Amino acid sequence: MPAARAPAGGAREVLLLPVKPWFIALSLLAALLIDFLPLGRVAWMPDLVALTLVFWNVHQPRRVGMAVAFVLGLAVDVQQGSVLGQHALAYTVLSYFAISLHRRLLWFPPLQQALHLLPLLIATQVLLLAVGMWAGGSFPGWTFLLTPFLQAALWVPLSWVLLAPQRRAPDSDRNRPL
Repeated sequence: MPAARAPAGGAREVLLLPVKPWFIALSLLAALLIDFLPLGRVAWMPDLVALTLVFWNVHQPRRVGMAVAFVLGLAVDVQQGSVLGQHALAYTVLSYFAISLHRRLLWFPPLQQALHLLPLLIATQVLLLAVGMWAGGSFPGWTFLLTPFLQAALWVPLSWVLLAPQRRAPDSDRNRPL
């Protein structure tokens, strides 16, 4: 009989509780409100809506799909005064590819997931830049391309925070490890 293989990352696998739909909605709303804060919008500021959207696309693709991405993108477009549909298109494309990769991504620990998502995040930024410049916008500078790297760096803490409510034991008991 072959020896049992350790899960990716060498850590013990943890059974997760089902996610509550209100928690998904609350996390997306919180990301949207944080993005709406007037923090002196700089070009390299990470897009928390895109990152939270990708997280739920990977972990709950049946609950958070491309329609949610499109609506959130329109909300960001209206708030930022950008071309209507610019973020909607970028978020929808990002969601499509995140959903198509979700089975493979879940085999890896969060740090490796971030490395797998980095090309998608870079493509999203390039798409935002292309649509913005096509519509007559100006080039925001090369620091604009720092955003996907910051988003990839935020993937690990965001994963830990958004999965925390699912890690708790349903009925904590000293005699039962689950």
